[in-house]
Amino acid sequence: MATEGGGKEMNEIKTQFTTREGLYKLLPHSEYSRPNRVPFNSQGSNPVRVSFVNLNDQSGNGDRLCFNVGRELYFYIYKGVRKAADLSKPIDKRIYKGTQPTCHDFNHLTATAESVSLLVGFSAGQVQLIDPIKKETSKLFNEERLIDKSRVTCVKWVPGSESLFLVAHASGSMYLYNVEHTCGTTAPHYQLLKQGESFAVHTCKSKSTRNPLLKWTVGEGALNEFAFSPDGKFLACVSQDGFLRVFNFDSVELHGTMRSYFGGLLCVCWSPDGKYIVTGGEDDLVTVWAFGDCRVIARGHGHKSWVSVVAFDPYTTSVEESDPMEFSGSDEDFQDLLHFGRDRANSTQSRLSKRNSAESRPVSVTYRFGSVGQDTQLCLWDLTEDILFPHQPLSRARTHTNVMNATSPPAGSTGNSVTTPGSSAPPPLPRSNSLPHSTVSSAGSKSSVADGAVASGVSKFATLSLHDRKDRHHEKDHKRNHSMGHISSKSSDKLNLVTKTKTDPAKTLGTPLCPRMEDVPLLEPLICKKIAHERLTVLIFLEDCLVTACQEGFICTWGRPGKVGLLSSQNQASSPGGTVV
Repeated sequence: MATEGGGKEMNEIKTQFTTREGLYKLLPHSEYSRPNRVPFNSQGSNPVRVSFVNLNDQSGNGDRLCFNVGRELYFYIYKGVRKAADLSKPIDKRIYKGTQPTCHDFNHLTATAESVSLLVGFSAGQVQLIDPIKKETSKLFNEERLIDKSRVTCVKWVPGSESLFLVAHASGSMYLYNVEHTCGTTAPHYQLLKQGESFAVHTCKSKSTRNPLLKWTVGEGALNEFAFSPDGKFLACVSQDGFLRVFNFDSVELHGTMRSYFGGLLCVCWSPDGKYIVTGGEDDLVTVWAFGDCRVIARGHGHKSWVSVVAFDPYTTSVEESDPMEFSGSDEDFQDLLHFGRDRANSTQSRLSKRNSAESRPVSVTYRFGSVGQDTQLCLWDLTEDILFPHQPLSRARTHTNVMNATSPPAGSTGNSVTTPGSSAPPPLPRSNSLPHSTVSSAGSKSSVADGAVASGVSKFATLSLHDRKDRHHEKDHKRNHSMGHISSKSSDKLNLVTKTKTDPAKTLGTPLCPRMEDVPLLEPLICKKIAHERLTVLIFLEDCLVTACQEGFICTWGRPGKVGLLSSQNQASSPGGTVV
């Protein structure tokens, strides 16, 4: 909504954007695609996906990338922001007949300069294990399609394991495999291991150990994506039935669930410290779910179509012990931030637990995450402590200002801001996507989403500043056959309950499983830019850049602030894509 208007400008593809850290630039010479650079005709084909691995070789250029386009699979040296891409020399290239690659994953644990294990899932249900460096195909799993005949939607190595991997299918089933075991020549027989709300786990009954070791049946419809928590202990799954289900992977217990506003959920990711999960899907929203409380703490609206990928940026997610660091957007500042980015991401968990136990507010937390969608737009979002810890400011000032703020938008509001509970301080800054925000100080932009947030599940008066937005969402509901008349409004204190009982999807709206739009803060994107001609299918955050890809088969590298100047002088001559923007 924040991106409407602007006419011709809106259809222009952006090659740069600015955030509080500075300027991100598209690097044309770092674009990867099929060697002929011809846009791929993507009708009816599977999404383009990208996987990265670092081989830790001595040259300092150990990054490799794999991507699928149609029935082709490519494996290249990834030179990132340092050098121009040489598309004429893929390390490995494969063309498949009768089936298409749909997803892939490297084993980071076993990768060396001489050998790397890559799993590839296919549209007909098989999973292949290949070594693109040795150019070997070592094994094919579900070769006869006796285990599952449906498309592979997601494949991942189990964290910390050299041999176990998990495969999700469009059938709604997931299978745990061991690369050392065979799949057998007959269809597997299963024995129930554990059953719970909308899921069942079976073991494979056979005299000798064979694949699959486990079969998970989760929800209804396709299981679109899953993601392991950073510590590898929990598994978040999103399905076409609109549910996020989070399991303890080892004990096979259901930890918590959440339901989309409507439609299927398509993508899921964890925060670097494992405290929050973000999902995206067919409701055009990103939804933030707190792992500890098992509840929705915020939704974000910026996309105009289905959200295909969500990802946290561990290098911009920061935990500050004292006052928030102010960013002027200068390169030195951001290089310092990046230098500590990895440490920050790793120590976020311990520092956040310290933050949670403290009564005062000495620590400032900002999580950065991004999303891309079928609307060809990239959105970046900041999750600030006003959203994460809403109870403290409210306990100080739960007064009638709540009603005032909730019912009257602040003066000068563009309609893109969200109301502030219990604050008579300056009104929230109107959110706008026309960057750069030269007038917004860094501290201001850090808290502007937060200032505009309503504490979830606490204030009964919490509502959006723009009522027609609420009406629009309700209209959408009616169009999608939700019967809203019979849903009683739940008291807000019930939002802290974990719901594990069976619920009729039509009755979940207004419950902790799926709060109403006005019951949780609505985030506005920091930036929302059209960056491609075709739908976007990839978003990956790396230390010095972020990587996006679209269905035409172009993998684009966006240099982070302070990282772009390193190469314009070195690579200008060798850049096949012309000069750096």
